Amino acid sequence: MNTNLSKSEDNSERYTVPALERGLMLLSEFNRARPTLSAPELARRLDIPRSTVFRLLNTLESMGFITRTESGNEYRLGVGVLRLGFEYLASLELTDLGRPVLEKLCQDVQMPCNLVIRDENAIVYIAKASPPTPFATSVNIGTRLPAHGTILGHVLLSELNLSQLHEQYPENKLQIFTKHTPHDVQALHDCCQAARKQGYAVSEGFFDPAISTIAVPVFGHNNKIVAAMGANAMAANFDRSKIGRIISRIQEAAEDLSSLLRHSPLGINQSTPQKSGNNAADEHA
Repeated sequence: MNTNLSKSEDNSERYTVPALERGLMLLSEFNRARPTLSAPELARRLDIPRSTVFRLLNTLESMGFITRTESGNEYRLGVGVLRLGFEYLASLELTDLGRPVLEKLCQDVQMPCNLVIRDENAIVYIAKASPPTPFATSVNIGTRLPAHGTILGHVLLSELNLSQLHEQYPENKLQIFTKHTPHDVQALHDCCQAARKQGYAVSEGFFDPAISTIAVPVFGHNNKIVAAMGANAMAANFDRSKIGRIISRIQEAAEDLSSLLRHSPLGINQSTPQKSGNNAADEHA
């Protein structure tokens, strides 16, 4: 038995604050699929007494982290959570360094551009830039989308092997959004490895049938993928003749950001395609 590990676990439990832990667990129950919840439902989901739930709700409501719905019987997340989220995003070195790179890329390719990171099974938009055109995507800073259903997510998941993907997605079937969505973990692994092999991913109507996306990895310390950079266009107006130049430009922007993150490009050249616009265009013709 590892006595050092046991001591570490004992110390961890000793300094855990149960009330704080329950409060954070309560906040985590709210999501896109469950934007509003009642006190009895929260008590049932968390398996804690209703009296405890009411005290937690009262405390969180007084701090602005949750708010009551118009009916007064249910709760939803409050602006306090949003404030914390934006403060977190603003504190990221990646966000600060990535924003000007993203804006320059947007000006160059004249397409909405985004920077996303992965949070478990979701991608989170942390920066965006849009050109002065009528087309604008519905995503905002902080928007979360399922990683397996987006090519930005495939780029972020591409460093995981099949076993790691199974741990990340223990369910047999994955949620389907369009005909392009991987239906199981093996199909997801194949998509991710294809993105890893060529160093970028291109989709036409992958998550949203109306939007096409090009995604490229951003590397940080130790050659690890820390983010994905992407550009979007209306699928109906996707100019395939320019795709090679756009891919190359996004790759250059991603490499610029990787360098700012003190990334050394040595060791990744084999997985990065040559920056030949013609070759990239031929591949997707």
